[in-house]
Amino acid sequence: MGHEFVNWSGSLVFTPARYAEPDDEDEVRALVRRARQDGTTVRPVGSGHSSSPLVRTDGILLSLDRMAGVISDRAGLATVWAGTKLKTLGEGLYDAGLAMDNLGDVDYQSIAGATATGTHGTGLGFGNLSTQVAGVRLVTGTGELLDVGADSNPELLPAVRLSLGVLGVVTRVTLEVQPRYDLHRRSWCAPIEWTLDHLAELQHTNRNMDFYWYPRSDQTQIRVMNRADETPEERVWALPRVSGSDPWARPREVQVGPTHRTIPRHRELRFEEIEYMLPAEAFPACFAEVRRRIRERHRRTVGWRVLVRSIAADDIWLSNAYGRPTTTIACLQNTSLPHEEYFRDVEAVFRQYGGRPHWGKKHWLTARELRPLYPRWDDFQALRRRLDPDGVFLGPDQARLLEEG
Repeated sequence: MGHEFVNWSGSLVFTPARYAEPDDEDEVRALVRRARQDGTTVRPVGSGHSSSPLVRTDGILLSLDRMAGVISDRAGLATVWAGTKLKTLGEGLYDAGLAMDNLGDVDYQSIAGATATGTHGTGLGFGNLSTQVAGVRLVTGTGELLDVGADSNPELLPAVRLSLGVLGVVTRVTLEVQPRYDLHRRSWCAPIEWTLDHLAELQHTNRNMDFYWYPRSDQTQIRVMNRADETPEERVWALPRVSGSDPWARPREVQVGPTHRTIPRHRELRFEEIEYMLPAEAFPACFAEVRRRIRERHRRTVGWRVLVRSIAADDIWLSNAYGRPTTTIACLQNTSLPHEEYFRDVEAVFRQYGGRPHWGKKHWLTARELRPLYPRWDDFQALRRRLDPDGVFLGPDQARLLEEG
C-alpha cells in the first residue's frame, strides 16, 4: 500500500494509493499495463529533491531505487540504470576511469530525475545534464519498451532527454562520458558591483563560474573551477576596500579533486528555491530589478542567498535553455521561513524578461503561460499523446502543466 511521501524540503506531502519499487524492467512494464487497465496513474519518482509537484499522484508512485548502478561503458558512453544516484554514479564512473562533463550543485538526485527536470551546473560551454544524454530506454504508456538513441529512433532524442516523466518510465540512461580528470576549485568574496563589472571576464576565462549574492551584506561569493591540468595562472584581483577589509582578493578556498567530489556541495540546511532561466542578454536588467525588489521589499525576511549561473544553448524541446545562451537566477529561502510572497514577487520580474522556470523548483505557471516559451511545445505534446494515449503518466498536477484548459 502507499505510504506518505515527503520531498527533500518538506513542502510536498501526499499519500499515493500504492508505492512500488520494481526490481527490473519486466516489473515496470507489468505495473504500467495494470495501471492502464485499471485507469489509474503512474508517476516515477527519483530522490524527491524537486519541490514542484511533478511526482504527486493518487495512483502509483514508482521508485527505481532498486534499479541502480553502471550497466556498461564503451567508447565514450556509459549506460546506467535510471535509479542511480548522482553521487554513486560519480564514484562508479571514477572507478572505471570515467567522468561526466559537468554536474549540478548537489548530487542528491537520481540520474533519471536530474535529466528529466533539466538539472544543470554552470559554465558558458556546458549545457544542462540532459545534454549529456546519448540514449534512453523507457516503458511507454502502453507498457512497451522503447529505445531512443543514435541507432534507434534518433529523431525522438530531443524530446526524451528531458521528459518530465510523462513520455514513459525511464529505466536506462546512456551518457556521454570522458576520461576522468580533476578540477581546481577556488572561491573568494567581493562587493556585488565589482562582481557584476567583471562577470563576463570571469565567465569567459574559467571553465565553470558562478556566484552567490547575499542580500543583507550586498557582498558576493565567487566560485571558479578549471581542469587541474589546465588551470590558468592564479590571479590576484584588486577590489575596492570595504569596511577596512583587505582590498586584495585571494582565493579563500582551494580544492583539487575529481568532478563528482569538487562540483557538488553537501547541504545540511533545507531550503525552498525558485529558479528562472533567462536569455543571457536580459540578465543585467533582470538582476538589477530582482536586487532592487529584494532590498526594498524582502530584505527583512530574506537572509538567504541568490545564486547566478550560466548554461549553453541546446535543442532539447522542453529544455529551459532551448535555443539561447542562458543565465539563471535562483532565489533560496530557509524552509522555516515564509517564501511564497517573496517568490511570486521575483517570478513576476523573471517573466517580464522572458524567463523560463526550472521544472523541478517552485513556480506558478500553467500550460497556458508555458506554451509560448517553448517553440517545440506542440511537438512534445503530440509525442506524449502518441506514447501515452490513455494518460497513464498524467495526473491533475501534470495536466495543469502540460494541457491548456
